[in-house]
Amino acid sequence: MQYIIQAPKHIECSIGLPSSKSISNRALVLCALAGSNKAIHRLSDCDDTMVLLRALKDMPQVIDIHAAGTAMRFMTAYLSVTEGEHTITGTERMRHRPIKPLVDALRQLGADIEYKGEEGFPPLSIRGKKLEGGLLEIPGNVSSQYISALLLIGPALQKGLVLKLSGDIVSRPYIDLTLHVMHEFGIEVDWTDVDTISVAHQTIEKREYDVESDWSAASYWYEILTLLGDTQSRIALPGLYDGSRQGDSAVRYLFSMLGVKTVFQKDEKGNEHIPVITLHQRSLQRMSYDFVNQPDLAQTMTVACAALGIHFSFTGLHSLRIKETDRLEALRAELLKLGYVIEIIDDDELRWNGERCAALPHAVIDTYDDHRMAMSFAPMAAKLGSITINHPEVVSKSYPHFWDDLRKAGFSITSRS
Repeated sequence: MQYIIQAPKHIECSIGLPSSKSISNRALVLCALAGSNKAIHRLSDCDDTMVLLRALKDMPQVIDIHAAGTAMRFMTAYLSVTEGEHTITGTERMRHRPIKPLVDALRQLGADIEYKGEEGFPPLSIRGKKLEGGLLEIPGNVSSQYISALLLIGPALQKGLVLKLSGDIVSRPYIDLTLHVMHEFGIEVDWTDVDTISVAHQTIEKREYDVESDWSAASYWYEILTLLGDTQSRIALPGLYDGSRQGDSAVRYLFSMLGVKTVFQKDEKGNEHIPVITLHQRSLQRMSYDFVNQPDLAQTMTVACAALGIHFSFTGLHSLRIKETDRLEALRAELLKLGYVIEIIDDDELRWNGERCAALPHAVIDTYDDHRMAMSFAPMAAKLGSITINHPEVVSKSYPHFWDDLRKAGFSITSRS
């Protein structure tokens, strides 16, 4: 299936963004560890969260988490401390995404995990049991999902967990988000040194929990507003928190450099602040930024800057090679179709110095089974007049109603087989 997308000239609307899947997934694991049937309000309805919810609820012998990377990491840790024997697997792409650092760490804690196929990759056979815990040292530059998975099970370990991170610590905002959600569940966990996090063995409180909206999803509306170029347009994004612990809340700062102003206004009851974004003049001609703490914003910013003619050097992108697709190569290939010659430097940097080539006539953007490819390129319709995207259904991984929200904002979307 393809979508042909055309943008309006002016937007004035309020968009109900999806709930944060990062927060939803953490809350689900903590509720499961607490043995709680308390409600999680505004739980994300994206594919990644739904597959984790079903796995935790049904606990089948073979757990297929499909393409959900967070679910793979979190469930691997959870199953290690939960009585029973399970096999956890996923899509072909998932079976080639590394998990060895997490398995090695859990084995050091006493976990019984075996590889069912290639060493270092899913599927895994896990025999859950009580683990003693204690001191564990791992590199700080591994995926923050590994670190978060270990922290979430910390309260269930008999001696708790003292997690020492060696070397550079990357994606720290995601680690801090995990600590924040754990604090919300009454868990005593904190940084006890610049490189050490400690969590004691303890009972997790059973409580109801409200999930805030997703700042990653908001990034596409910032991009839309920027590429639309209309200073009279106005988009409200209720459900986002000022002072959010989500790392991708940095989108406010990044797009402020592109002329987007974010103002939190009170709602009609006067007791809740709603962010409203508007476009103002900008003079930025070149941008440099290290995305090590916000890798999920890299596609949005890369497409937006290319479309605006802003030269850029974006670093901290090494993790993009092993996401839903090789996002570095996917960005290079699809922007080339539109006439932008992007360089990949040392598997960690995307650079553009303004080099252009002839755009393909009637270019169609491929999405590579990657939700963020579809959503970061869709706003290009505002710059090009229209854009055609293959397999638009991939957005269900994190933002199932993305296309409905575009229609609500005035976009015209035509489908064809």
